[in-house]
Amino acid sequence: MARITAGVSTSHVPAIGAAIDLGKTKEAYWEPLFKGYEFSKKWIAEEKPDVVFLIYNDHASAFGLETIPTFAIGCGEEYESADEGWGPRPIPIVRGAPDLAWHIRQSVIQDDFDLTTINEMKVDHGLTVPLSLLFGQPEAWPCRVIPLAVNVIVYPPPSGRRCYMLGKAIRRAIESFDEDLNVQIWGTGGMSHQLQGERAGLINSEFDRQFLDDIVHRPSELADKPHVEYMRDAGGEGIELVMWLIMRGALNDHVTELHRHYHVPASSTAVGHLILKNSG
Repeated sequence: MARITAGVSTSHVPAIGAAIDLGKTKEAYWEPLFKGYEFSKKWIAEEKPDVVFLIYNDHASAFGLETIPTFAIGCGEEYESADEGWGPRPIPIVRGAPDLAWHIRQSVIQDDFDLTTINEMKVDHGLTVPLSLLFGQPEAWPCRVIPLAVNVIVYPPPSGRRCYMLGKAIRRAIESFDEDLNVQIWGTGGMSHQLQGERAGLINSEFDRQFLDDIVHRPSELADKPHVEYMRDAGGEGIELVMWLIMRGALNDHVTELHRHYHVPASSTAVGHLILKNSG
């Protein structure tokens, strides 16, 4: 049977992808950020996941105001990198896992979560930057990927509690798939940042560090944090952090924290990263 072997969370700042693509990872500004992923790259090279279920938000690359799905699962064979204004990133094509994706879709919908089914779409930095941070610059990505796009752009985004419970439904779906697969679940986005208005540039390290502690040790309580607290304390784009709760909901109540990294700033954004394994 398929099994979830780890949860990973990371920010997905577009400038990080540009730094990788343009060979700037050793520059003084960027080097401290990328050092925090050295453990992760070695770890995942040993873990060798077959499939990554990757939760992210689209940034008007696949979806615009004409179509705003709250949750959209990618069931396609492959996904090309989107052109976000400076050309598609020079990265391998992302290979999907359609058999498992269709199984998850069916199971989760029958578990009372309405997912939009996407068979063709391009994926932007929200999905590709996490892959680059963990896998570097390979000729081909070493695993297949199931994208789950979450609306955190147009109000209202899903609540933290709904995301947390969706994670549990995704776990039930994955663990009922009749194929021996090593599956990891990744939650991306955040941490504190605001890109517009009078508070543009806001970073709240105290909030971020408490969030990192809470999602490891007190995820159910964290799931009840209202949207207004994210907006007030973590900035307009800090609401992306609700996506981490889908990852956390798919793991046991008790987890072992293998790795944590927190860095400020990366293009006006705080960057957070966790690797969690089930325990207890």
